[in-house]
Amino acid sequence: MSTTPTAALSEAGVSIWLDDLSRQRLATGDLTRLIADRDVVGVTTNPTIFAGALANGAAYAEQLHALAGQGADVDTAVFEITTDDVQAAADVFRPVYDASNGFDGRVSIEVAPDLAHDAEGTIASAKALWAKVDRPNAMIKIPATVEGLDAIRDTIAAGISVNVTLIFSLDRYRQVIEAYLAGLEQAKAAGIDLSTIHSVASFFVSRVDTEIDKRLTEIGTDEALALKSKAGIANARLAYELYEQVFASDRATALLEAGANRQRPLWASTGVKDPALPDTLYVTELVAPGVVNTMPEKTLEATFDHGEIVGDTVTGAYADAGRVLDALAGVGVDYDDVTALLEREGVEKFIVSWNELLETVRAALEAAK
Repeated sequence: MSTTPTAALSEAGVSIWLDDLSRQRLATGDLTRLIADRDVVGVTTNPTIFAGALANGAAYAEQLHALAGQGADVDTAVFEITTDDVQAAADVFRPVYDASNGFDGRVSIEVAPDLAHDAEGTIASAKALWAKVDRPNAMIKIPATVEGLDAIRDTIAAGISVNVTLIFSLDRYRQVIEAYLAGLEQAKAAGIDLSTIHSVASFFVSRVDTEIDKRLTEIGTDEALALKSKAGIANARLAYELYEQVFASDRATALLEAGANRQRPLWASTGVKDPALPDTLYVTELVAPGVVNTMPEKTLEATFDHGEIVGDTVTGAYADAGRVLDALAGVGVDYDDVTALLEREGVEKFIVSWNELLETVRAALEAAK
């Protein structure tokens, strides 16, 4: 019997990854504690997380001073600092990686967000990050823009494990899986061991509700208001249905029989934005075998404290999820417009955070001279 909700979540087939990383977490042993006490088996990072860590972290002062002494420019300094953190976290998670045969114990690092519409630049950045981190349990995050699809395919084809991020729509998710399968086929043709390639597809949840709920409030009818806070979960459940369907296809089955791994769905943006909602909503309502839920620490602690895990809450709910999306269209919410907007905003937000990170490091390098 599970002794904690996070243990129950793990037993239900959900891998808990922490959506945060900082050198202070590493230095204090906090990451090791979360593995032992909160069932955390991986970490995701993004430009916003690193910007926050650098802005608030005296732990980076010594390295920044050394980099300034070497005459490092801002881009070099950011590359060195972030990859050092990811290397250290990957080493902390290496026992988890080994015990799970590579499925967990993963640490993700993202290509620069200003490359989101530059396929060749993204591929080059992914290869550079992979080589520098030099850990088998790393994952390179690539956004699921139209241009990102080509980069995902070619990066997978090179034998690099990829965390596909910023997925909002079911159509784009289908294209992401297609890019993964095509990359695996190219890797197989090149003689690469498919079992060494892992991938997750990060499907964002709460941001969908935030945007759609705003539109439902503007519509204002009883029928519209009754749909609030239902879209994100419905969208994710239908994504899992798509995952099940595609990975049961003849094409995917042939690759799996050749040693390939499924590209696991990952629920991202799982902290609630609306304080009126249960703080574990995007955890307890998205329990299914083989998924990852990457949580901010606040959501992780809420789940550990009072999450009610009752088993699979996804696979029996596809029909209801479809009805939610149909009802949204019926009251005038344009799903395609919402998801396209969220993708654009997601890229833009990460670029803002990236520029903040560059400015923080630039100021620190100047001060250290």
